[in-house]
Amino acid sequence: MQYKISVIMPALNEEQNIAKAVENVVKSFDRLNVHGEIVVVNDGSTDQTKSIVEELVEKYPFIQLICHDKPKGIGASYWEGIGKSRGEIITMLPGDAENDAYEILRYLPLMEHVDIVIPFIYNQNVRSWKRRIISKFYKGIINLSFGMLLNYMNGSVMYRKCVLQNITLKSSGFFYQTELLIKSIKSGYLYTEVPCALQQRVSGESKALTFKSLQKVIRGYLSTMASIYALDRKKKPIMPDSVTALRYRQLNEIGDIVQQQFSANLFEEIA
Repeated sequence: MQYKISVIMPALNEEQNIAKAVENVVKSFDRLNVHGEIVVVNDGSTDQTKSIVEELVEKYPFIQLICHDKPKGIGASYWEGIGKSRGEIITMLPGDAENDAYEILRYLPLMEHVDIVIPFIYNQNVRSWKRRIISKFYKGIINLSFGMLLNYMNGSVMYRKCVLQNITLKSSGFFYQTELLIKSIKSGYLYTEVPCALQQRVSGESKALTFKSLQKVIRGYLSTMASIYALDRKKKPIMPDSVTALRYRQLNEIGDIVQQQFSANLFEEIA
């Protein structure tokens, strides 16, 4: 089945990287024969990010550009991008060109079987030892807190768009990725994990490890804990257009057939 995919690309002061990030997605679309769009969310950049993307919009008609007057956060940018997207499948690739779009888009056929494809990084040596230690510590806390066994929570996850329709996202910062994973998995949607490689960042530094970002992550963690275990404990209904709902319907149909056969055999034995 041919899906249309929307790549949401938040960007904050990425004039050195945004063109490469967009071109990487375009080349991956062509390489994999994927029908898709790119939704670039310029999150209040003060450099030339906006003008660079405007030139790319003229070159590629399948690029949308959303602009914020001031930064709202990567989570808020992602959520707004989803609202403007037109694809059946959603993923996020940041404008820093650190992620190779091919690495996640190559797994698009798996969406025939699951509603969420979660990448984990297998070439972790491209990151500093400090970043790797922080990631392991973060992963341990999240898995222990929410009863999960995920290998990675902050990658370019692919979601079936309908899965996100009954989820309320509260995190505007980097914790939004983890919040969405927790809430969608806890809702019962089928998922799989896949290995992906990470590229070296061309220029600039990651904004994920700043003190301000850490504060937002802590607030997001506490808010999600409260939501899962206290405020919103009622399980969300599975969306009928999801693969998970289809799989359950198929399972029930098989169960009905088995029950009918059992009843028929039992009736013949009695007769």
